[in-house]
Amino acid sequence: MALTLVEASKLSTDTLLAGVIETMAQESPVLQRLPFIEIVGNGLAYNRENVAPTAAFYDVGDTWAENTPTFTQESASLRIMGGDADVDNFLKATRSNIQDLEAAVVQLKARAVQSLFDDTFVNGDTGADPNSFDGIELLCGGGQSVSMGVNGDSLSLEKLDELVDRVRGGKPHLLLMSRRSRRSLNVLARTSGTFLEADRDEFGGMVQFYDGIPIGICDYIGDAATVGTSSDCSTIYAMQFGEGGLCGLTAPGGLTIERVGSLETKDASRIRVKWYAGLALFNSVKLAKLVGVRP
Repeated sequence: MALTLVEASKLSTDTLLAGVIETMAQESPVLQRLPFIEIVGNGLAYNRENVAPTAAFYDVGDTWAENTPTFTQESASLRIMGGDADVDNFLKATRSNIQDLEAAVVQLKARAVQSLFDDTFVNGDTGADPNSFDGIELLCGGGQSVSMGVNGDSLSLEKLDELVDRVRGGKPHLLLMSRRSRRSLNVLARTSGTFLEADRDEFGGMVQFYDGIPIGICDYIGDAATVGTSSDCSTIYAMQFGEGGLCGLTAPGGLTIERVGSLETKDASRIRVKWYAGLALFNSVKLAKLVGVRP
């Protein structure tokens, strides 16, 4: 069964770990919603559905034609993410609340891990960095790409609706875009005489919705991509999460906090934030992108 990080943290008795996961999820709309499958081993081989099977009408006595979906065999590997956080022994001895000091130091490291995951989730490329995993930019197939034009163009609601329609089997669970693209969408909504819906998430933050779909902001989606003769383009992604769509992979136990212990070269103790994680797309029609979005 796939669980989000937040859901998994509720099963943990480690208050420091639960606090770290909450910190990461608060900062990342992806980690708030992306479910993770626990896998044993260092990778997962799976079949990605490309074309769905069809059905037909038949008359009495007709010969029935066999038709099956087509798949592409893919593999996804777990990658090692994390970092060390050192807690100074003098500060630990002189501070009245040791747990608060440790939590503050570890949460700073957790934000770094969250930032690394968010960046790799979008831009990951094993060809450029074999230690990372492929992100949604590479996982999204050409047939799932919507273009704003040969040289890009300003965002339009018509093109955004086309992006949403490229995700099949239900509405996308998230629209992921840059801050600039979100501002453009707000302008479009106001120009059309409406406003984007808004509601609070489980952490109390405000989330905007387009046609009932949550809008997530990612600072790792660039606004300077080159499309044709334009070098100021961005991309908007639409995705559906789950074991039949886009899903995270994690080792048993998920994100862990390991107390390395006292250090020989400095008066401090070390805590390691560690995560064996990856990403898999089980169905190509569950992910789409709109390229060439100009300001």
